[in-house]
Amino acid sequence: MNAPLYNTEILRLAATIPHHARLPDAMGTADKRSPICGSRVTVDVNTDAAGHVTDFGLMVRACALGQASSSLLGAAVIGKTPVEIADARDQLTAWLAGTGPLPDWPGFVLFTPALPHSARHASIRLAFEAAAEAAALAAAKLPA
Repeated sequence: MNAPLYNTEILRLAATIPHHARLPDAMGTADKRSPICGSRVTVDVNTDAAGHVTDFGLMVRACALGQASSSLLGAAVIGKTPVEIADARDQLTAWLAGTGPLPDWPGFVLFTPALPHSARHASIRLAFEAAAEAAALAAAKLPA
């Protein structure tokens, strides 16, 4: 028997997105949209002098899977570096494509029922793609 694509935990995460507000004067901002479903995520990031995320903001207009992924990102992103966020994005992409192991980020196992639904993968990746870009932009503003 297949696990349901939308389960109670996915829906709970979708309804409780942390940092669900834009940051004024963010050091890095990125907006990503899925052409397949129209989901859209905007991420704002501020970092400390070492490049660790100190403030994080999200504007999420996505399906429940995109919202749940954004929630997982927001719950664990503070303190991460741009490299760690990019690694999580890349691991998530590989896992969804069936070419890598379960990513080392809390909660991704919840998306296991979505693995055979490739049309849903873009929405699940959006927040991590936007966060990786925003964190890289923020890091580029740091003194060398």
